[in-house]
Amino acid sequence: MPPPSSSSSFTAAVAAPALYARRQARRFFSSDSRLRPRADRRRGRWPLALAFTVQGPCCLYVGPVETASKEMLEALYQQARDSYYSGNPLIVDDMFDKVELKLRLYGSKSVVKYPRCSLRQHSTYSDAEEDPSQAFALASVWMLLLAFGTSAILVPTIYSLSLALSDIFNLRYFFYGGRSPFELFVMVNGFLIMGLGCLIGYPIASASVRALQGLWRKELVALKGSCPNCGEEVFAFVKSKTSYRHPHRAECHVCECTLEFRTKVEEIFSTPGRRWVYGRVYLVQ
Repeated sequence: MPPPSSSSSFTAAVAAPALYARRQARRFFSSDSRLRPRADRRRGRWPLALAFTVQGPCCLYVGPVETASKEMLEALYQQARDSYYSGNPLIVDDMFDKVELKLRLYGSKSVVKYPRCSLRQHSTYSDAEEDPSQAFALASVWMLLLAFGTSAILVPTIYSLSLALSDIFNLRYFFYGGRSPFELFVMVNGFLIMGLGCLIGYPIASASVRALQGLWRKELVALKGSCPNCGEEVFAFVKSKTSYRHPHRAECHVCECTLEFRTKVEEIFSTPGRRWVYGRVYLVQ
């Protein structure tokens, strides 16, 4: 057999590394190698590309949800929602609901939702939030009634006491010891007005104090939301303690459909003693 020529040996030397590279690439990108990654025998470690392929999805770290900032929670919410719609959820449902609830407490626009259907209750509903303007308007009315009731008690009392004290410190009373019929009539009239003021003013003042305490403790809250039927904004004053068992019913002022307001109460960890009330507006068929 004749010895190989110089040109054939040069071609074999050049083709050998290329053939070896093609075999390694075919082995690396084959389906078996992606499913069962192999370690590098010469160096004893995983290939860098396979390390990236086996790494799972990751999300932003925001720390405890109760103390996280609004910006961090909004970024996490957007990332989790986009990944959920793409078919690769990042966080569990309970964590997602907790982040969404905290953003609703912050008043974020990213969690605002339109009326939608409930498969469990077979009804259309929308989210309901507190309405501070309506609560302030109601508190202003009760404060005016409190001022009226207090004035009805204090003004006649101060007037009658001033007349009595003026008679006591009047020197003529000590020297002569007598009073005219007109002075007696004024004195009796002052005490009658004082008693009438107490009878009228005390119930009004006490009712105003109880109503203001209920507004401060969030026992009576003003909720606003979108009507599930026409989308118009509706509001109602709801008792937070009994609204879940006995929903408050109202009518939409536009489409006149019957609505149910259901509330939930959450404790605010950042402000001890304060509560946050939210809920939903259901369309009654």
